[in-house]
This record gives sequence, C-alpha cells and structure tokens, in this order.
Amino acid sequence: MLWQQLPTKTNLSYLTKTKGRMMINKISCVLMLLVVVATASKGRYYAEVDYAEVKSNWADAVAKAQEFVANLSLEEQVSLATGVGWARGPCVGNIASIDRVNFPGLCLEDSPTGVRFVANASAFPAGINAAATWDKALMYERGVAMGEEYRGKGVNVALSPMMNLGRVAAGGRNWEGAGGDPYLAGEVAVQTLLGIQSQGVMTTAKHYIGNEQEHFRTTESSNIDDRTIHELYAWPFMRCVGAGVTSIMCSYNQVNNTYACQNNRTLNEILKGEFGFQGFVMSDWSATMSGVPSVLGGLDMTMPGDITFGSGTSYFGQDLVNAVNNGSVPAARVADMATRILTPWFLLGQDQDYPAVNFDFRDPTVGTDVDVQGDHFQNILAVGAASTILLQNEDNILPITSSFETSKQYTIALIGQDAMYPNGGPNSCGDHGCIDGTLAQGWGSGTTNFPYLVDPTTGITNRAKTNNQTVTQFYNDYDTQGAVNAALSADIAIVFGLADSGEDYITVDGNQGDRNNLSVWGASDSLIQAIAEVHDNVIVVLHVVGPVLMPWSNLPSVKAILVAGLPGQESGNALADVIFGDVNPSGKLVYTIAVQESDYPASVVYNSDEAHPQIDYTEGLFIDYRWFDAQNIDPLFEFGFGLSYTTFSYSDLSIDTSDLVVTDTKITLANATTAVKVQVTVSNTGSVTGAEVSQLYLGFPASAQEPPKVLRGFEKTEINAGQSEQVTFYLSTMDISIWNVEEQSWQIPAGQFTIYVGSSSRI
Repeated sequence: MLWQQLPTKTNLSYLTKTKGRMMINKISCVLMLLVVVATASKGRYYAEVDYAEVKSNWADAVAKAQEFVANLSLEEQVSLATGVGWARGPCVGNIASIDRVNFPGLCLEDSPTGVRFVANASAFPAGINAAATWDKALMYERGVAMGEEYRGKGVNVALSPMMNLGRVAAGGRNWEGAGGDPYLAGEVAVQTLLGIQSQGVMTTAKHYIGNEQEHFRTTESSNIDDRTIHELYAWPFMRCVGAGVTSIMCSYNQVNNTYACQNNRTLNEILKGEFGFQGFVMSDWSATMSGVPSVLGGLDMTMPGDITFGSGTSYFGQDLVNAVNNGSVPAARVADMATRILTPWFLLGQDQDYPAVNFDFRDPTVGTDVDVQGDHFQNILAVGAASTILLQNEDNILPITSSFETSKQYTIALIGQDAMYPNGGPNSCGDHGCIDGTLAQGWGSGTTNFPYLVDPTTGITNRAKTNNQTVTQFYNDYDTQGAVNAALSADIAIVFGLADSGEDYITVDGNQGDRNNLSVWGASDSLIQAIAEVHDNVIVVLHVVGPVLMPWSNLPSVKAILVAGLPGQESGNALADVIFGDVNPSGKLVYTIAVQESDYPASVVYNSDEAHPQIDYTEGLFIDYRWFDAQNIDPLFEFGFGLSYTTFSYSDLSIDTSDLVVTDTKITLANATTAVKVQVTVSNTGSVTGAEVSQLYLGFPASAQEPPKVLRGFEKTEINAGQSEQVTFYLSTMDISIWNVEEQSWQIPAGQFTIYVGSSSRI
C-alpha cells in the first residue's frame, strides 16, 4: 500500500488489486464545485451547480419578493400561505389569486412520475428507476421532459422530487425515491429538480423528514440522533438546497416527538439556518397539526388549506390573521412566509407570461385537448432500458439474438400475470390501487395516468417477429401445471413476477402501503421453482418496487435474472430492447438484495398500541450496504451491482492533491472547495459497446466511527469494445466531512482515508 502524509494530518493511500470482476482502488480526500451550467458527456448533458450563481440569482429574487410583499395587506400575505381547501380549485393544491396586485395564484400538482390526474401527459419511470440508471444525463433529461409537461399544463409547483431513503426494505413509497444511499438520492434529486426548474417550474423536495414507512405515518415519532439526521436523512435535502430547490414539503410524522411541520429543530435550525434555505416549506396534505406552533416552528404554507379534506376550517387563514393581531405571531414572520413563497415565483420568471392552468383534477374531461407529451416517450424508453438490471446471465443466455442460431424459428414462452396487459386497462383503479396485469408504477399520490402502456407481451412479441421467432403466453400464476406445460413447449421460458407497494390510504392484496414481506407476490416463487425443475433455459423478469427475496436464484436452470423496476408507459419496449440486445444493460442496484429478510438492519413497525408509536432509528448510520459491510453479511446481490453483455476492467489510478487546502473554517455547502481529483482508466474488455458505472466509495479513519465505506461519487461512461476511457471524480471538503454533534458543524476527521473505485459497493 502506498500512502503519504497530507497537510491536514489526513493520510492519502491507494491500493489497486484485480481479482475476477472486482477491483479495489483506495485513496483519500475531496470536492466538486457545483454550478447551474450544462456539462457535456459525449454529446449529452447534465446539470452542475454553481453555488455562487445560485446565491446571486436568489438574492435578486428575494429583493423583488420583498418589494412585492411590502405592498400587500396582512390578509393578502396570509392568503399566500393558505391553500383554498381540498377540491376547491383545479389542482390538488391551490393558492388563491390576489387580483389587486395582478397575482394569478399558484397551482401545485403531483407527482414524481408526471402530471397527475390529467389526460395527454406522460407516465414516466419511477424515481427508483431513474436512480438505477446511475446516469446523470438521463436523470436531467427526464427532469426537463417532466418540466415541459408541468409547464404545458399550467402547473406552478411540481410536487417532486421524492428522496426519503430505503431504511426499511418494505417501505411503501421507496419506489418514488432513489434507494438506500443519501449521496445517490441527493444526486438523483438534484438532476431532477434542475431539469424541471429549467422549464420555469418550481420543485418540491419531499418528505422532510424521517418518513420512511407508511404504517402510523400521521402519528408515529421517528427518533433519530442528530448525526444520523445530518449524514443520512437530511443530506439529500441539503444537496437540493444547494442546487436551488424552491420548496420543501414537511412530512406527516413526528421527529423526536415533535411533528415535522412544526419542528423548530429540523425546519428553522437545520433547513433554514444551517442549510440557508430561502424558499418555502409547505405541509404534506393535511400534515399541518396546529396554527401558531406550526408558523413559529417554520411552516410557510399549509396544504391543501383545510384542517381535514373538506372541513371548511384552517389552522391558517383567518386564524393566522387573528394570531398576528393578538400578538401570538409577529407580523414580520407572516411577511417572511409570503416572501419565501413569492421568491421562487420571481426566481423562475413565473411573473412573466406563465401559462394558465388548463386542466381540472376533479373533472378528467377538462383540458383533454392539451397534449404535452411531445417526444418524451424517447426519454421514458431510454430510462426504462438503462434502468433494467441484469443480475445473472449464466451461459450468456442473454441477449437472445446472440444466444441461439438466428435462423432457427425457436419459441419464447412468456409466463405470469406480470407479462400481460391489464384486463381493465392501465388506469382501471384509482391511483393504480390494484394488480390487474403488468406492474409499471406503484400506487398512491406518486402516480400518474398512463396515456398508454406497452406491456411485456406486446413489446417482446413485436421485437421477436423481426427475428422470425414465435412468442407464446400463459398468464395464470396459480395454474402451476399449465405454466409448466407452456414452458416445456418453448425453447426459452421467461417467467414474470412482481411486488407492489404505495401509500397507506390504499390497501392492495392485504398490503397497507408498506409491503407485508419481501416475497415476490402471488405464486411466483413456486411457479419459478416448478418451471426451473423441468426446463433448462429459464429467465426471470421482475417488476418490483424494491428488494425481493429470490430463493430460486441459485437453481441451475435459472440462467438469467432481470430487475426491470417500474419503467412507466414504455415498459414492454424497454424490456425487449434489453432482452434482444438492442440495448446493452447498464442498470445497477440502488439497494441491497439480501439472502433473507432478517439480514436487514430494520423493518416496518406494523403493530403498536401507542397513540404515538416510537420508531427508534437505532441502526444510526448503518442502513442498506453500510449495515451489510459493517456486519460482514454476504448479500445475494450487493448495492451498486449489475452486469453487462460486455466486461470492464480498471487501471491507472491517479490522484491530484494540488488543490487541497484545509482551514479551521466551518465547512458548508457554500464554502466547500475542491481538494483532490481522482482519475482512473476504465477499459471495455469485451466484444460489444457498453456503459459502465464507475463508483467511488470513501472509507473514513477508524476514529470517525463511520460505516466501512460510503458512496461519494459515480460516473457512467459508454465505451466501445476494446477501448478505454479516463474517468474523473472530484470530492469536496463536505464529502470527506462528518457531522460533529458537540461542535454542531461539519469537520474533517484526522487519520487515514481510503477510496475504493469499482463496479459495485463490494467492488
């Protein structure tokens, strides 16, 4: 091992070792200086963040908002902070117009998968799929496309992105987010929000904070220590604030026994104080639990405005006016709320010729003539294919076109309900609260209507025809013998399975939001087992919301496993592109798949007799792969893992520390500086072009009491067969810092740091 002393008593070392598919590269420190400019990567772009430019733009907008608010009466200021009430406007959330000053009001609308409750809009892949691409350009492009659709429908505030972490594998809304790592969640959210805001649409980072399960979400207390809040659950929100997110949605739950929407510590001290957030905090729908305590605790806008849906009462509105008049709330605080709400309106130019709302979520016939889809199916298809994860590929059974004689008219049997088009159509159940065919979204408010849905059977059948191949179907998961017979009549048996989840207000197949367990739903496990016992060529395809157990994965006949996640409207075409080799798979897991459910550090609290169930985050910093590494638990498939139809190797690690400067100044996003540049050569050692996701993990000094390693960088690079590309990472002083609870600041611990660069968390 090579090492050298750094000026800060921080050692720098690196080790390169090659063994099988694994390669370890170890080093030390840090940063990427971020900006709102476009960076090219082989003709494609993603957004970076320039903190200085963000600060300057916000300062100008704040000044405009303050001038505007100074001319508003107290009642008008309060109206900016008070939704008009559930279903009393065309959007799921509405702020009334103020005609006297030509303020048109605000439309707030779901969801992280597209514009909810409207016609002629796209159904995008879920956040979990965007994350699984590990492709910042695709994430940004997806955000831009979403922004175009929100703007085209007249939406001022998009209720996206979602970034709660997969603390519990069965968490109901995990699929809306980016998995089990805060760094990855932050990067996905930043690219998404910058894409949406590039179209002049405000974004909402949600749900702040500690909303990791659906059971008891309006009553439970998520009890989280200060360091874990900072380093895990608040980290993605911090990154979003640095990138200029315009609003933050506080969650239903309590945090350390104070409701999140009136929590002085998390809202005023951390979000607005430490992070310097200048936008507005809105409540989740009916998550406002009080009037004066919420206003003083940091809540700026109550949604949808009434205390409960349709109650006709509000904690804000006239009650807030009265609270100011009787001295319970300073008038300056209400002016601050109004300023925070209007600042993004000016920042994104919504005061100038912004489109009017042209739909009504209460009446699906309104606005059907406004089609905002454009060519967004192309991004949806690209994300769907790029997020498909190849976990196993024995005997190179995939891609099909290169695995068999192309002249042979062999047959492919598609088996399982998840392969079929939904019997009642893709929108037959409200908010997708049922299973009636293939799964392409979860359920709840994070959904959107499908303008169309390409099911796996359609996508695969259409593609197979070009190869003169025949596709048969058998959809009954519970007729094992019929499925076996269908499989035996074909050369290849592709068996489909699914696992669904969503919000707690809908129960599907006995699952109230959160999944009851980590099994593939229905009879899929026994079906796969039975077919694998009699057929030599079995491929398993899973449309799932998160990790599932795979007790059949080691069966010799299960040659390939594909995790397709929730791909949106182009589901079947995206899957066909990968299966037939038109797209080389490059997706990587954004969560750990365990051998058994008990291997995970925490699980959903399903039962409690307490009025406010106490959910203690006793695992602290050790969630997902961090826990598996610390406990030396072998996963079935590790975080960051995914195969390709080609192979890659790493070499020539280099480190540049010339910019490393460490001072006693407290580290923040705004003052973090570049300290170390890391470069590595990645080579495509196979026979076809492919994209590799190079992942950088940081090991802190032992004294820091951090997990063995944490993700601190990733880059996706397309490389031609036989060619090599140099990949560059930057780490910041923030990236190599830990939260010091006693000092209440980010600090770089003294000691030896280790950087690992490779193809997964297990390198």
